[in-house]
Amino acid sequence: MKKTYTIVIVLILVVLGVLFFTGKGSKLEAPAVINDVSKESEETGLVSEEETTIAEVREFTISGQNFSFTPSSIMVKKGDKVKITLKNIDGFHDFKIDEYGVATKQLKSPAEEVLEFTADKVGSFEYYCSVGTHRAMGMFGTLKVE
Repeated sequence: MKKTYTIVIVLILVVLGVLFFTGKGSKLEAPAVINDVSKESEETGLVSEEETTIAEVREFTISGQNFSFTPSSIMVKKGDKVKITLKNIDGFHDFKIDEYGVATKQLKSPAEEVLEFTADKVGSFEYYCSVGTHRAMGMFGTLKVE
């Protein structure tokens, strides 16, 4: 009876060893997603939904205090969705980017407001506080869109 157990255990170990070394049970992989471009879309130049790129959402928190913004510059890519949270830490401020037509209300600290827009123009754009002479006193920064 003891020989039978020994033979069964040895056979199991041999089978497991063969499976391990041949890789037949040792790998679990997630299925790969393949972006298959049809010949028709290549010939016609039409882009299918699968081929379009989803715009990235870029989030920034900008602190406003007397008389500066931190950070003083941010960078995104054309087509990115931009989400800016203005945190007014000290004083009475707002946040504007004229070229994108976005602005917060004038906020008394402590307060915050969120702006969202799509960066659809390439270039460098100034963001600033429009309260009194804050902009002239250095309360501005740069949004760079590549």
